[in-house]
Amino acid sequence: MINLSGVKNYYVACGYTDLRRGIDGLAAIVMGQFGKSIDEESLFLFCGRRTDRIKALYFSGDGYILLYKRLNNGRFQWPRTEAELRLLDSQSFRWLMEGLSIEQSKAIRKCKYKDLI
Repeated sequence: MINLSGVKNYYVACGYTDLRRGIDGLAAIVMGQFGKSIDEESLFLFCGRRTDRIKALYFSGDGYILLYKRLNNGRFQWPRTEAELRLLDSQSFRWLMEGLSIEQSKAIRKCKYKDLI
């Protein structure tokens, strides 16, 4: 069983990735191009040019898992900045998986604590 409850870091490889790549090719991008290590707390997301499908790379402790999602209709609102690895919070990840933009202009943002009195 796949357990992703330990994921704390959601990374998006901005721009477009050749989704013909498998685990080794995507891991090479993460480690070579972005200089990140793949661990049990990180999930790396990649999107092709069509933006209706994504791949995710995850290390489960004993091996790598490659997840693939294809939408039946609609497109992912994928960030297009080339050669950037972007860290998302869990809310932005959820928005992305629901087909929304990761930067919601009308969302209420968390702020620092203020005294009421």
